[in-house]
Amino acid sequence: MKYGLLFERFLNPERISMPDFDVDFCYEHRQDVIDYVSEKYGHDHVSQIITFGTMAAKMVIRDVARVLDVPYSEADSLAKMIPNELHITIKKALEQNKELKDRYETDETVKKVLDVAMALEGMPRQASTHACGVVITKDPVDTYVPLYVRDGQISTQYIMTTLEELGLLKMDFLGLRTLTVIQDTIDLVKENRGIDVTFDKDMADPKVYKMWQEGKSCGIFQFESQGMTNFMKELKPDCLEDLIAGVSLYRPGPMDQIPRYVKGKLNPGHNEYTHPRLEPILNVTYGCMVYQEQVMQIVRDLAGYSLRKSGLGKTCHG
Repeated sequence: MKYGLLFERFLNPERISMPDFDVDFCYEHRQDVIDYVSEKYGHDHVSQIITFGTMAAKMVIRDVARVLDVPYSEADSLAKMIPNELHITIKKALEQNKELKDRYETDETVKKVLDVAMALEGMPRQASTHACGVVITKDPVDTYVPLYVRDGQISTQYIMTTLEELGLLKMDFLGLRTLTVIQDTIDLVKENRGIDVTFDKDMADPKVYKMWQEGKSCGIFQFESQGMTNFMKELKPDCLEDLIAGVSLYRPGPMDQIPRYVKGKLNPGHNEYTHPRLEPILNVTYGCMVYQEQVMQIVRDLAGYSLRKSGLGKTCHG
């Protein structure tokens, strides 16, 4: 409530899709949390989720060549002709690489390997467990979906998106290494200094913000990239709200508003608002629209929407 968060953003009676549950845990104890919910709700009511690795361009060429008894050196040569691009396909590679296209058109073995590979490209290759997804059901999971067991680990046979389409609620139990580092730090401070660190005791220590202002944020989660470091040195944050807004702004799309945000921070009282009723909503972010809560409040106050209706859109920055 202190930061103006709106419950309707998370869940309201008019929302069609289920809310996102993304919860971060120390990565060393993530399995402990899964074990806990299994004990609480029943082992047959909790399951992890399957995911499939698919055959990408280079991999499928090597696999097909191996099955067709094509020498490894030949398969390796073909695979290395595929450009190292994200989401590259064999078809695109043939258009981009003249040497590969020439071999495809003149060598029957190469043509056969690539034709079969193109037919198989993108198909599932192996099953594994989703990195963080867990499904918890009212009745035993196997009354909703088939299950898959590997090395004693149970998961659904359906992938995440299919489970959501069936109306099952997926929760992401994320193992975050940063939380482990924080806990280790707390333990070491207690061991070496005899001090119990508490996070909510003082969120306004100027020495802490001075570190960000000087660009000393290496190793701090979400603040360690060079671009983010430069942004903080320019912004000179002196309160938690600046850090929250900084993380929200430093991503594709809202990055365009960074200069305006910095200007507003460094020149208080000179912010511009398209309409006077926007000022009480956007003054905390110096006239920039950063959070979904702000979008919801704007359509409520200026267009007469209810918070229930205003929370139905796609998630905004932050």
